[in-house]
Amino acid sequence: MIAAPRLSIGLPVYNGEKYLAESLDALLGQTYGDYELIISDNASTDGTEEVCRDYAARDPRIRYVRQSQNIGACPNHNFLVHEARGELFKWASHDDLYARTLLERCVDALDDRPEIVLAHAWQAIIDGDGHVVLPVDYSLTTDSPSAAERFRSVLFTVGGDDFYGVMRTEVLRRTPLNGSYHHSDRTLMAELALNGQFHQVPERLFFRRDHPDRAERARPTKRARSANMDPRRADRLRHPMVRLLAEYVWGFVAAVRRAPISPAERRRCYGHLAHWMASRALPGSSQRMEDRPPVSVDPTEPSVDSIVAGRERRSA
Repeated sequence: MIAAPRLSIGLPVYNGEKYLAESLDALLGQTYGDYELIISDNASTDGTEEVCRDYAARDPRIRYVRQSQNIGACPNHNFLVHEARGELFKWASHDDLYARTLLERCVDALDDRPEIVLAHAWQAIIDGDGHVVLPVDYSLTTDSPSAAERFRSVLFTVGGDDFYGVMRTEVLRRTPLNGSYHHSDRTLMAELALNGQFHQVPERLFFRRDHPDRAERARPTKRARSANMDPRRADRLRHPMVRLLAEYVWGFVAAVRRAPISPAERRRCYGHLAHWMASRALPGSSQRMEDRPPVSVDPTEPSVDSIVAGRERRSA
């Protein structure tokens, strides 16, 4: 029997042929190789299937699964967690890029520090051509020894993208995984933070691509984004907006209720949550990182091409 890999990478995709090959090259060119790459194609109608089958035929680490119908983005993400065999797990996006050492640095951090449940790295936003347009500072205090402080930070602080970090699979499976309401990734990260500390590799190794076809851009309303996560959410009668918002808030409440923390820490978490709910009424409170204007790039920072596998060949 073939031994299970240490790390499972789950890549959900729907009509992602434009950037998929470039993302796969970046993953397959990692310095850390003890992983399986599970691709779940959500019944794509473009050339995604051909790209996936071509790569799977050339690399035995890839397992390609094609859904018979579009089950929604969140069920597709969750499907990959259930399929994973590794003790560590990472979601990967079909359009993002990764420095060669990202996986190695994250796995090393998890091995060195058993108290952390997630490891990731500093990131930058790139455009459709792979050019850095916004280096992103990580100002969250998810490395705090206090569960309540980590929870507060996830609630109030913008920055980073821990959803794409390397996680301990067993801890991730204690959670309900992704809900099909807007921002369910935040409630999931809040619950993980309640279970343990996060670690940030202090190098820019993750490059999140922002382009017009990205889900947040192509679906500007909360309902449209929720329907993308689960097609049933498009039904306004069964899923009115008040229900979607209530489920979002309840996601945080339930995370605190399930958390393995002391009664005192739990009370502090509920206090932070009450403060956060009150703050949502303030103008501009819902501003997201993507809405902020680009900033100048530090010319001393290495280019994406120099640290991402496959970029030199594709940009030549």
